[in-house]
Amino acid sequence: MVLLAAGRGERLRPITETRPKPLIPVLCKPLIHWHLDYLMNIAEQLNEVIIVASYMRDKVEEFVKRHSLYSKTSVKVINQGEELGTGHAVLKGIEALSGDGEVIIAYSDIFTTDSMIYRRLLESPGNVIVGTKHCKPHEYGVIVVGEGGVLKELIEKPRDPPTNVVNAGFYKLRAGGIYNYLLSLKPSIRGEYEFTDAVSMFVKNGGRVNVLTLSEEWIDVGYPWHLLEAQRIALDKLVKGVEVRGEVGPGAYIRGKVRVGEGSVVLPGTFIEGPAFIGGNVTVGPCARLRPYTVICNGSRVGFAVEVKESLIMENTNVLHLAYIGDSIVCENVNIGAGSITANLRFDEAPVKVSVKGERVSSGRKKLGAIIGGGARIGVNVSIMPGVKIGSCSWVEPGSVVARDVPPRSFLRARTEYYIEELAEEVVEKGKPNEDEH
Repeated sequence: MVLLAAGRGERLRPITETRPKPLIPVLCKPLIHWHLDYLMNIAEQLNEVIIVASYMRDKVEEFVKRHSLYSKTSVKVINQGEELGTGHAVLKGIEALSGDGEVIIAYSDIFTTDSMIYRRLLESPGNVIVGTKHCKPHEYGVIVVGEGGVLKELIEKPRDPPTNVVNAGFYKLRAGGIYNYLLSLKPSIRGEYEFTDAVSMFVKNGGRVNVLTLSEEWIDVGYPWHLLEAQRIALDKLVKGVEVRGEVGPGAYIRGKVRVGEGSVVLPGTFIEGPAFIGGNVTVGPCARLRPYTVICNGSRVGFAVEVKESLIMENTNVLHLAYIGDSIVCENVNIGAGSITANLRFDEAPVKVSVKGERVSSGRKKLGAIIGGGARIGVNVSIMPGVKIGSCSWVEPGSVVARDVPPRSFLRARTEYYIEELAEEVVEKGKPNEDEH
């Protein structure tokens, strides 16, 4: 098994400024954790698992060592070194394997609710690529299926997709069969060695790769708003009924599918509309409102009269008084001051755009709030406009209106000027209360 976990996640910044992409949470569980859990279904048949990492590799390695798969099979985190693309990462992974038999290859930034995907791959005969139907195939690698259900062609982001089946990022191949194609790769237009190019060369030279269709929901977490979509998928599919492992105080009301984790407290007057997920040791309320598709992770606090709607609040974050968090991602160790607002709707109601690597990219979402990086400090009465990103460890001065992105480790100061003028006597007299009214 080769699991790719080396990407820097540049398009996901500021989320990835303080954690590697594989440790981004879905329902408060890192992406790579989902893969390791699914691999437990075939742990007895796994000879070894090679995880190829680079960016913040130590954090990946530390997390993996705590997972139970680590004690059941040989799991090794190796250093890709210079990040030269997925083809280079797979090459490094295969070279680290002890044999040249069949190898399962997967991208750790993929989220799916198909918990049996690795077992299905293992039980499928021959070489296999997994495909899934998608409404926007032009944004992904498109799979063209030939006679007999075999891979005919793999086309990267075509303008006019011949099919709506896209590459889901899971493969089973014979290591010895793909290895020489990996060695002969040339840099793509992006300047990287692409694993899909090696698969395409293999097929063009007569290699047979069967296409297996994913049976559950799937998303490639490439942009911040994809993370909100992943929470939605997980909440719809995986949260069943009301599960309370913590404490719900008197006068609190829960409606719909809601999970409350161990050690968490829902204080009186709080209203939670599911589906929603509350991790461990979280405090909510009093008199807070959590609207559908809200996820609050371990150790965070959502306080008095705070409203949260379809947002992800990561670990140890405080949103304590009279704030509104809508369609937003708030990373770990953030403090949001009283009365602060994340606006999530443009005046013209057009899809919200986000600056990504110097370009304005449409999120495709009518509603999208802020993306706030880890360790940020937001003062009281701050208004953050739709799609704005606030970098990790940055401070925003009280009373600010944040209409543009704030770089990491920056201090945004509001330049507000106040003028005090003397009132004219007649104005003062006119402003006196009428004695007849008392």
